[in-house]
Amino acid sequence: MRLQACLLGLFALIVAGKCSYSPEPDQRWTLPPGWVSLGRLDPGEELSLTFALRQQNLEKLSELVQAVSDPSSPRYGKYLTLEDVAELVRPSPLTLHTVQKWLLAAGARSCHSVRTQDFLTCWLSVRQAELLLSGAEFHRYMGGPAKTHVIRSPHPYKLPQALAPHVDFVGGLHRFPPTSSLRQRPEPQVTGTVGLHLGVTPSVIRERYNLTARDVGSGTTNNSQACAQFLEQYFHDSDLAEFMRLFGGNFAHQASVARVVGKQGRGRAGIEASLDVEYLMSAGANISTWVYSSPGRHEAQEPFLQWLLLLSNESALPHVHTVSYGDDEDSLSSAYIQRNTELMKAAARGLTLLFASGDSGAGCWAVSGRHQFRPSFPASSPYVTTVGGTSFQNPFRVTNEIVDYISGGGFSNVFPRPSYQEEAVAQFLSSSPHLPPSSYFNASGRAYPDVAALSDGYWVVSNSVPIPWVSGTSASTPVFGGLLSLVNEHRILNGRPPLGFLNPRLYQQHGAGLFDVTHGCHESCLDEEVQGQGFCSGPGWDPVTGWGTPNFPALLKALLNP
Repeated sequence: MRLQACLLGLFALIVAGKCSYSPEPDQRWTLPPGWVSLGRLDPGEELSLTFALRQQNLEKLSELVQAVSDPSSPRYGKYLTLEDVAELVRPSPLTLHTVQKWLLAAGARSCHSVRTQDFLTCWLSVRQAELLLSGAEFHRYMGGPAKTHVIRSPHPYKLPQALAPHVDFVGGLHRFPPTSSLRQRPEPQVTGTVGLHLGVTPSVIRERYNLTARDVGSGTTNNSQACAQFLEQYFHDSDLAEFMRLFGGNFAHQASVARVVGKQGRGRAGIEASLDVEYLMSAGANISTWVYSSPGRHEAQEPFLQWLLLLSNESALPHVHTVSYGDDEDSLSSAYIQRNTELMKAAARGLTLLFASGDSGAGCWAVSGRHQFRPSFPASSPYVTTVGGTSFQNPFRVTNEIVDYISGGGFSNVFPRPSYQEEAVAQFLSSSPHLPPSSYFNASGRAYPDVAALSDGYWVVSNSVPIPWVSGTSASTPVFGGLLSLVNEHRILNGRPPLGFLNPRLYQQHGAGLFDVTHGCHESCLDEEVQGQGFCSGPGWDPVTGWGTPNFPALLKALLNP
């Protein structure tokens, strides 16, 4: 009888509390610093919500990712098409029918799915949405550097119990856009400038990582790369042109972005957006570049989630994507973070996703009155390649690199250690002379970053002004991504598939083609026990700089075949 009553509640939208469930009971809701409420929405206002539908065959998808990404597998490089992935993960007919009928009964309209049919985005009035999502109450908030407006609910929501096997979560209720951790550091003091550089530019990157003028895209392949921006920031074409005029004179490059996916706002350029585009296009020089831009989205949408939907809706995508985005793992619900399967889908399709490791070192937060390190997602996902940060040993010379103290890294509290990094992480844990107390981190979790690059002291052109000493793993990530695009260029010219998900190969080859970074530690909790020190780098892999930074000729040799 109870099931029958719940089903009646599902279709009549009159659901007793005992027949409902909370999809995200562990989603913490706190108003981020700098955000204010502008009040509750009018019941007649319209908003857009995204429903994450339950997928199928995820174990099979995981096996296929391993097979197509492992050089020792006969399936290596034989990536799935979007249609293959859709066939595998598409929700069951019962799930599709149940959810569509429920939404139709609630008055939802203009519902749009994606090719994989595992997300459904619909428009509803606030009144309809609050009836549909029991407990939700929609308010408008304003905050962030750009005074962004978003619509969120300060209260948890519930769904009819009959939907529990069908809906993972509803996007657009709780999570706020993150803020950029990019920073402009004070200029180091120096006397005399003979033989010195005054900040990181493309020529400094190319010198340190051993690129020649010939190490650029050929212009004859279908090779492409992309960066994604979620911070209500955008770049200006004129800034890119000025940047290349100032710093791109000694290598062939493309003058403009090939495609913008999303809407480019018309306001001031953001430093982070400018940095992403300028260094992806100068490291991956002369390669077609896309930019995924979040401005113009509806206030109720989550930008990172919308980017994942775009990936699930395009058959032909750039081979390399670099993303400077992250949230604390603990700030996200289990249901949301387990849609890490979206990153698994990308890996199965042969996309190389690079995420910045973050700019807070090991991080820190208090749990039951005790400090612990604070891992970041998606940096902690087992299906992405995470990029940490380094500095020059001498900030004014092209020298060996040491740890940039802000370089994000550590161990996931959500994802177990993947098999591909078992040996490397076990070696680090057994040999590091400066290991923090075990109560600060989950030694059995996915460890990151996987690689690193310079993250300190960049020149960026933004709003027509050259800006020095910009620092963060938002800089190292597009640089490493651009170099992988150059490797893909050679692979494509040699009839090979693009690199795809890099980590299984990277760990099998023990970081071949990378400069090992062995000096320095990153920051963490300021307490008596660890005194602000997190993990320290050492020989081989470590959770501060991964396997190290690129030595392009050696990296190309290591990754060119098969």
